[in-house]
Amino acid sequence: MAYYISPRFLNKLAVHITKNFLDLPGVRVPLILGIHGRKGEGKTFQCDLVFEQMKVEVVQMSAGELESPDAGDPSRLIRLRYREAAERVRVRGKMAVLFINDLDAGAGRFDQGTQYTVNTQLVNGTLMNIADDPTNVQLPGSYDENPVRRVPVIVTGNDFSTLYAPLIRDGRMEKFYWAPDQRDRLGIVSGIFAPDGLSSQDINDLVGNFPNQSIDFFSALRARVYDEQVERFIHDIGIESVSLRVVNSTSGPPVFPKPDFSLRHLQELGQAMVAEQQRIADMRLAREYNQNLGQASGIQPGSESVLLQPESHSDQPSAHRNHDIRVANPTLRQSLVTNRSTPKQPEQFQVSDQVAEHVRSLINQGYCVGIEQADKRRFRANAWQSHALSDNRNAEVAIADLETCLAHHPNQYIRLIGIDPQAKQRVSETIIHRPQPH
Repeated sequence: MAYYISPRFLNKLAVHITKNFLDLPGVRVPLILGIHGRKGEGKTFQCDLVFEQMKVEVVQMSAGELESPDAGDPSRLIRLRYREAAERVRVRGKMAVLFINDLDAGAGRFDQGTQYTVNTQLVNGTLMNIADDPTNVQLPGSYDENPVRRVPVIVTGNDFSTLYAPLIRDGRMEKFYWAPDQRDRLGIVSGIFAPDGLSSQDINDLVGNFPNQSIDFFSALRARVYDEQVERFIHDIGIESVSLRVVNSTSGPPVFPKPDFSLRHLQELGQAMVAEQQRIADMRLAREYNQNLGQASGIQPGSESVLLQPESHSDQPSAHRNHDIRVANPTLRQSLVTNRSTPKQPEQFQVSDQVAEHVRSLINQGYCVGIEQADKRRFRANAWQSHALSDNRNAEVAIADLETCLAHHPNQYIRLIGIDPQAKQRVSETIIHRPQPH
């Protein structure tokens, strides 16, 4: 089966790999190529096709190997795999790469519920060290003065904003956002259904009928066509005989007639798959089971907060380009200053109408919202912490969670995040509260 390789994807990957094996005078080539984008768009599969076409040796790692009960094991494994790839270049005389799949799932931090462990720190530090000095990669407890061969590192992920910022800076990691355009989608889907006799017009209609689905959807759709054949096979031989017939059978593997790959049949199965996706999106049983948590953390309306116009502050890092909506409550702040040593329950806090309208506007546009907080030290380092929301698509629930966050953290910076759920990226960052200087 001849699968489609996107020319953009092929060029980006081929150029990065080749540049890392060339000695370009006066050019510092980033060692790591980070390929990110929406889930299910074929990032890993496209990489595999390019590696195969370029005849590149691949040493693979997955996100599951980036954590361990024993501190230091994942970082040591990264060094071992990198040195293994370098050894393949030396012994076999071919290009090789270290390929880490779903890096953000193993080393990213998505919210305050994601544990940031020693291993996570060591993984980030190890990748940064290798990117800075790719020919001097040592194993813990030993030192080899002989340099190793430079080997490019390819990583994939969905959301690289969850990774440690110094790791993904320019110079260490070159970023490539993979979002297949219409030509790519048609080419990839044509390759998926190439053995099944679908015409170009059928492919166009099929892709057009499911415009918001990822590439993996069409691969799963083709696999689902065979469900009827397998179901008929099970009924014919009896469900109690399936194991004996399929595993270690002397009759050989079963042979199935060609299923119905007509456009009408594919569309019917596709609609059924979309309906299952929607049921999952609508179910939200976990939120229903835990809705008492949001109710327990809600607060009663208190003193009205004052919304000030955007203004600049000398303590804001230059890297921040956030729209600044400042929420102040002089009475609340005065009580915190005069009674700082006395333990007390969080004050009641109510956001202004403008902030509430901003939340509703984001959600009405189809975005999700998030809340982040930072004390002064973390604010200067741009190291925000996520605040859990009960429901990031419900405006009134999000506003209540925002009031709770403001009440519990009056002496911290609070910002509101707008998130595009389709692109998996932020569309706005709005600072809505700053602590009063003492």
